[in-house]
Amino acid sequence: MKKHDNIYANPLNKVADFKFDESVVDVFPDMIQRSVPGYESIIHTIGEVAKTVVTNNSKVYDLGCSLGAASLSVARATQDKQCEIIGVDSSEAMVERCKRVVQAFTLPNPITITKAMAQDIAIENASMVIMNFTLQFIPPADREALLHKIYQGLNPGGILLLSEKIRHPTIAGNELLIDLHHQFKRDNGYSELEVSQKRAALEKVMLTDTFSDHETRLKSAGFDDVVMWFKCYNFTSMVAIKA
Repeated sequence: MKKHDNIYANPLNKVADFKFDESVVDVFPDMIQRSVPGYESIIHTIGEVAKTVVTNNSKVYDLGCSLGAASLSVARATQDKQCEIIGVDSSEAMVERCKRVVQAFTLPNPITITKAMAQDIAIENASMVIMNFTLQFIPPADREALLHKIYQGLNPGGILLLSEKIRHPTIAGNELLIDLHHQFKRDNGYSELEVSQKRAALEKVMLTDTFSDHETRLKSAGFDDVVMWFKCYNFTSMVAIKA
């Protein structure tokens, strides 16, 4: 049974910057389901995309793998192909828990979980790279170089599946999307205090871009097309294609 997320349920004298520590890992499945609209659909579709793009004897990288949901979706969807799935996360607590999660499943394609920064991982012979709500936590100054490295490490026909919380380019439009997302969280049982304190915790940690920023940067890295396939409020998922 997944644990209930009540990290921000009580008033805090000082709201510390959000980090993926043991307390977050303990409640992560509940937190993500109640905070990110369409998360289960995104995870399912990652597997559906993998069926199409993952090729035999290639690698799949899941950068910012958290508890391995995307990696497992790929593993289930590619049982008729031979591939290596590499999950990477910078959080020690996430990595240790994720290793136990993936070991509970018997699937033909191995999933290797590694503790590292996405910026430090070599990408090679990749048919698919996944960044599922990861780039937004990487320093903006590092993002362009990371995307260039991913593009170079992808085989022709490979894709980057990138899910992100985005910022609308106008103030009024952005506030509308924020309000709708906060109501989504209230509808899922979060109190006004929890919504407020979580927003404060993320303010300096999760630095979002507009969709146009993402598209421009991906094309600058060399990707031929950027397809937004999912959007709900200020959450989106896109596929960047290497022709």
